[in-house]
Amino acid sequence: MAVLEQDPQMLLGEAGALQIAGENPLTIRDESDASSVARNLVLRAQAGKPYAFEQLMVCCERQVLCTATRILHRSEDAKDAAQEVFLKLHRYLPRIKPEAVRTWLYRVTVTVCSDMAKKSSRVPTSSLEDEPAREGTSVADEQRIEAGINLEEQRAILQDALRALPFKERAALVLRDIEGLSTEEAARILGSSAATVRSQISTARVKVRHYCERAMERTR
Repeated sequence: MAVLEQDPQMLLGEAGALQIAGENPLTIRDESDASSVARNLVLRAQAGKPYAFEQLMVCCERQVLCTATRILHRSEDAKDAAQEVFLKLHRYLPRIKPEAVRTWLYRVTVTVCSDMAKKSSRVPTSSLEDEPAREGTSVADEQRIEAGINLEEQRAILQDALRALPFKERAALVLRDIEGLSTEEAARILGSSAATVRSQISTARVKVRHYCERAMERTR
């Protein structure tokens, strides 16, 4: 699993940071193409083709590492989580439906991260737990940040805001607003109803927006 020794990309990347600025997230990959490649590699690995599983790991490495990093906020923790996810992928490979492998990976990544968060004192207690929420608001709907705050500062603020969310809200927001999954897909991954996930996302967006507003006030 030497492939996991590389550092994952920055926590949010431009897509996540630009959500604060009110811009549409950047499309960073063709999901249908990635799913097709992963499906074919699962079929090859299940058939015992040489190197197919290693290729599958390389294909799915970014998805697992980025999701884990966005939830856990530490590269080393994310690497540990990814190692566990790929061990489970290898163990359960014969039972995995090829067309659902990416959804399976999201679900297992969230579960592994949840277990790590419960055991680790490095994941702080939420400071946004009691933040009031209002319906009908979205991070992406907010006005652009003033030009004086650069992209790196935006990323840092959003990272801190996500870190402060309760785990379930953070996971839902990462899957929906950063990974770009539908609410229904996120609900299946989280083992919840679409209505519950929709409520968690709405609440999380408002908390993040309020956190970012306060943080930006302090930078002026």
